[in-house]
Amino acid sequence: MKGWLMISACSGWRRVLLLHTLRDPSLPAAAQMATDSPWLSPAEREQLLMELKATGWVELEERDALYKELHFKTFNQAFGFMSRVALQAEKMNHHPEWFNVYNKVQITLTTHDCGGLSKKDVRLAKFIDKVALTM
Repeated sequence: MKGWLMISACSGWRRVLLLHTLRDPSLPAAAQMATDSPWLSPAEREQLLMELKATGWVELEERDALYKELHFKTFNQAFGFMSRVALQAEKMNHHPEWFNVYNKVQITLTTHDCGGLSKKDVRLAKFIDKVALTM
């Protein structure tokens, strides 16, 4: 039986035919993952960015990234917000670039592995918006 080696790439998973037989029982699941792509299609990007812009996110001109500045009543609220986002980011293995001074948090989202926006950025931005509404 021929097997597949999955190599992570932001343009999607690339399948490389191995010259030897793999005896991995999880191969069918791995092969299914080959169709998953972290990139946003043009239609997805247009729709999702329109939704995020409506909540205050902006696209940065100098790079393919999203930016948002949030203001809280106190430093404790800002730090609590950052803590909640940090826990989710760690679960996603996708970490924001951010800056905090007192009650202000500035966040930039981009996927460094891809060199631009990805589905991970959109998921994290939506989570950030949800958390910010509860603070």
